[in-house]
Amino acid sequence: MKAEYIHLAERADNMKEAAERLKTIVELLRKKCPWDMKQTHSTLRKCMIEEAYEAAEAIDNNDSENLREELGDVLLQVVFHSIIAEEDKFFTMTDVINDECEKMIRRHPHVFLEEKSNNNIKSIDKVLEKWENIKAEEKKSTNRTQDLVNVPKALPALMRAEKVQKKAADVGFDWKDVQGAFDKINEEAAELAQARDSAGFTEELGDLLFSAVNAARFLRVDPEEALNMATEKFIRRFRYIEDKSLSCGKLLNDMSLDEMDELWNEAKKSEKEI
Repeated sequence: MKAEYIHLAERADNMKEAAERLKTIVELLRKKCPWDMKQTHSTLRKCMIEEAYEAAEAIDNNDSENLREELGDVLLQVVFHSIIAEEDKFFTMTDVINDECEKMIRRHPHVFLEEKSNNNIKSIDKVLEKWENIKAEEKKSTNRTQDLVNVPKALPALMRAEKVQKKAADVGFDWKDVQGAFDKINEEAAELAQARDSAGFTEELGDLLFSAVNAARFLRVDPEEALNMATEKFIRRFRYIEDKSLSCGKLLNDMSLDEMDELWNEAKKSEKEI
């Protein structure tokens, strides 16, 4: 390693020094590395999303070692974006951290303030209610529609749909019970079956998915988690089909759909027997 950078190879002894070490490394890369020099908020957008999802997967897998690494990658993105903003004289990493500290204090009056009205906030539901009220006040929503508009478009589609529906339900725009959601699913499925062109397929499929999220909300099921579970189940059964075919000396491409369907049903049966 170059003598001038040897100090950057040494592990920091505390959080302050570690943060400074990372910031210094990224600032150096912005000056010396052709790839890092060209990055912008827009080019790094996908990286931020991917790193967040990889951290979430480590949590799902209960993989502490991998989570440690992925949180570092998420932190790198935060530092990278902050340094780009600092170069453009928009804000600094100190601003980012201070703003977040102030937001946490502001949104937790039951912890940081001594007002008597805060003494009754002991349940999680009350905490969340207070959080949402303060958040709405911060965003200065002029009407309820604006609350729906403020749900970020960058969220996964199922998650965004659920958040929009919850905000509409807060003012009473909702089914009386889950049966209304079930009926809507059937209605939208029928309309999808009647669609005849790409635009129609897209619209009706979107309506069907939106209705399915509505049902999930009533059933207190996370639609994102439910779809991921269904995908994992599909992969598991597909693996069963391939393993069985290979044990018979066949490749999947050499099997008929009927043969694969038969093995698929075997996979379903074996799962129920476990």
